[in-house]
Parts: sequence; structure tokens; C-alpha cells
Amino acid sequence: MKVLVIGNGGREHALAWKLAQSPKVKTVYVAPGNGGTAADPQLHNIALTDFNALADFVQAEKVTLTVVGPEAPLAAGIVDVFRARGLRVFGPTRAAAQLESSKAFAKAFMQRHSIPTASFATFTDVALAHAHVNAEVGQSGAPIVIKADGLAAGKGVVVATTPAQAIEAIDWMLGEGDNKLGVQHNDGQARVVIEQFLEGEEASFIVMCDGKNVVPLATSQDHKRLLDGDEGPNTGGMGAYSPAPVVTPNVHAKVMHEIILPTIAGMAKDGITYTGFLYAGLMIDGQGQPRTIEFNCRLGDPETQPILMRLKSDLFDLLMHATAGANEGTLDQVELQWDRRVALGVVMAASGYPMNPRKGDAITGLPGELPDACVFHAGTAARDDAPVTAGGRVLCVTALGDSVKLAQQRAYEVLRGIHFDGALYRRDIGYRAIKR
Repeated sequence: MKVLVIGNGGREHALAWKLAQSPKVKTVYVAPGNGGTAADPQLHNIALTDFNALADFVQAEKVTLTVVGPEAPLAAGIVDVFRARGLRVFGPTRAAAQLESSKAFAKAFMQRHSIPTASFATFTDVALAHAHVNAEVGQSGAPIVIKADGLAAGKGVVVATTPAQAIEAIDWMLGEGDNKLGVQHNDGQARVVIEQFLEGEEASFIVMCDGKNVVPLATSQDHKRLLDGDEGPNTGGMGAYSPAPVVTPNVHAKVMHEIILPTIAGMAKDGITYTGFLYAGLMIDGQGQPRTIEFNCRLGDPETQPILMRLKSDLFDLLMHATAGANEGTLDQVELQWDRRVALGVVMAASGYPMNPRKGDAITGLPGELPDACVFHAGTAARDDAPVTAGGRVLCVTALGDSVKLAQQRAYEVLRGIHFDGALYRRDIGYRAIKR
């Protein structure tokens, strides 16, 4: 069988790496891929991004299955294009992907279907948004959360600790011609969602859905902030580990029954069948009550890397069950097998990340194949057949261990052998689980 993975990040490297392990898979293509997928003899990069050109390639090469990694092509309707041509593809349609591509859509959806989340208001007018912040902070005090209504590569959220920070974030997101976060605005109009700040501990809860059946993946927790101790600006994610101890069996049951299943049912009620990965970003309070911070319509990055390192089941088989029919698969027939060990990944980011990452720095010290660790590439490219930095998050050094502490020690041991100028990384990934 031949498989195509669409995307060029660490999540896509991990997907391709895992799919290549299936005895049923002969060839894994990655479009467009990165320096890591280019260097792996089991993977084949193809320099295509146009949806119809990709569909032509799939038909010409008789590719059995396509998996879409990132949010941008999903939001732009790549699944719709492939399905219209009768091609087997895993991911949500453009309509379903609005759960991620529009924060305003997602919040209104959650309110309509009684899915627990923070209270919110949506604005297109700068002055009205400023007035709302001043009124809310006056009533309940900072912090307050400002979200751009559009794709922003994980950076479109500001947790403002003062009214001035909130006002600045609004101006960044709504200001005329001053889109510092690079947000892809919906319908050409800038919007912000202003939310109540939720106290608690974050976790990532990712499931697969075939249109009817839902299979939860291993739990995980990522670290969004740039600096140790969860300080500094939000990023796309500086590291992650699986499983997440905060998701107890009781919390897991609540998430499935109060968030995940009502979301799939709510989408169906609204006339939108949901297929693909669904990621609920959770805030779990001290009483173990989960609330939804956000939805993503794909695997998280960097959560994918630890999760797939722990997955013992054949990912290709799993995806074939999930795509057995365009709107309904056979995921109810599978039971996932997981490595009992903990997996932990540490992101190495480029100098200047997240706002102005530097490109072109040589990367040295990358290890060969290891039994208990893997270095997944994200923002890398090849220059004279040698790897260089080519994006914000460059690598995710991921390791297995019998405890969070041991997985952490192993990941940092591997990381210390890798070098590129100005490398940024946190030194405390997994600290919340170790403290528990």
C-alpha cells in the first residue's frame, strides 16, 4: 500500500514515521515534508501543495490513503476536494474544520450545545472590544483571554494579566493593517473572542472519529509558554508528554460524556458529519471538572510525537477503519494498544521564536536510530545535504521512560548532543506531572 501524509511539521514527520512501520505499507509520501522526512530512506518528499495537483498525484500513483496533518489545508477544504474525486482521505471537511478555523464559530457552537467552556463575547469593533475589557476587568479583575478568530499557528491567544496587555492584544488582532500575529482572518474580517480566564491545569484530549464512532487516543499535556515555569508568551507548544496524570479515569469519563460525544452529536445535529482527529484543549479545575478552552481539528503538535511513540497498534490499520466509508467507518471494531511507558518530547526552537525565528543555522549532532528515543523534525531543510533550521519550532526530541522523570532525563540527554546557534528550549518539560 502507498500512503500520503500532507504537511511539513513535526506532527507530519511523526505520522509518516509511524505509518512506515506498518507491514502493509510499501511507500510513504510526505507533501511537502521537511529536512527530516527528506533524510529518512523510508519516506519520500514530494514538492506539491496545490490540492488538485495532490489529488492528481494520488490517482496517478494509486495511493491508498491520504492523511492531512495541518489545520490550514483542512480549513481550506482539501478533504472536500479529495472526496469529490472519490479518494480515501482522513480529516474533517471544510465545514467541520470551522471548529478550529473560527474561534467565534466554536464558542457559539459550544454555547448552543451546552458544552462546558468559558463565558465569552465576540467583537469586530476595536472600541467596543476595549470597552468590554475595561468593564470585565473592572468586575472580575485580570487576567482575561484574547483570541484571534482565525488560524494563527498556535500563537493567536494572549492571556493578558493587565488591561493594557489586553488592549494591546486587541489592537494587534483588530488594528488596521497591523496583524502582528499573522492571523488568517475569516471572511476577510478580523474578529476577536474575549473570554473569561479559567483556573486549573491544561491537558490535551484527542480522539479519532469516523463520522459515527469515536476512539480516544492516549492523553497528553503540552507546554504552551516559551519559558520555564510556564512563563513568557504563548507558542505553538514547547514540549509535551503522554499520558497526562491530571486526566484521571473520572476526568476521562467526564470529557467523553460532557465534551467529546456532545460535540460529535452537535455537529451532526447541525448537519455537519465530523470525521478526522478532534482535539479538545481542556482546563481541568481543582475539583476535576473539565472545560473546553479550544477545539483543534487535527492532531496536536507536539503532542503527536509522544502519543505516536506510545502507540503499539498499526496506525495504517486504524486509519483504514476510520475511512471505511466517506461518512461512517468501522472504528467500533478496533481496540488500541499502548506502551505502558511514558513518552516525553522537548521542542528545540529557533533563535527569535515565536515572533521572529531565524532561519539557516546549521544543525549538528543529530543521533542515528535509537531504541528509546526519536528526534522528529519540524522547521528543518537541507542545505548541501546537511540539515539547517527553516522554521520556528525546529526539532522535537522525544523519549520513552518508565516514569515521567526517566523519560524527561532521557529526552534531555539526547537533546544535549544536538546543536544549532541560538537554540531555545525549556528545561522543565513534564514538571507538572513530576510534582504531582
